[in-house]
Amino acid sequence: MRRPVGTSLYAGLLFTVLGAIAWGTGQPFVFPSLGPSAFLLAFDRRSERDRAARIVGSHLIGGVAGIAAWTVIADGAALTATPPAFSPEGFRLAASATVSLVATSWAMIATDAVHAPACATTLIVSLGLLSTPIEVASIVASVTVLVGFHAGVILIFKGIVGDAHPIYRAENR
Repeated sequence: MRRPVGTSLYAGLLFTVLGAIAWGTGQPFVFPSLGPSAFLLAFDRRSERDRAARIVGSHLIGGVAGIAAWTVIADGAALTATPPAFSPEGFRLAASATVSLVATSWAMIATDAVHAPACATTLIVSLGLLSTPIEVASIVASVTVLVGFHAGVILIFKGIVGDAHPIYRAENR
């Protein structure tokens, strides 16, 4: 049985690290699609290298697909308010979002880097909310910090409890 308190507190710890970095740097190290990634890491605390690479890779794919779609289709537009019905800006943003979602989905499957929260990342970027190269780099950096911090916590935890914890005992079989 999962422990809701431990999972939620650990997800909060992961997010606190990123919040501190965002606060200290003024860069977007906290953004909506990072919440589901933090939850998934907290919920299933194993830290396999392929999963870490998949999480970082998928958000990288989402960021690149999002900025490419936004740059080509909707440059200068941003979904900070609902555009008027049938407006050219609204059409460009909808098209940018659709193209980025298709590209992200295809690339994640093609590279075996499937991590659903990256689809939210691509929308954040393709809708003009975080669409500069620096902001996309911050997205990828924040995911890398999240996964790296998680891996460090797991390494320390394994060093303390060893195979005594049921999660890690099952991994060694």
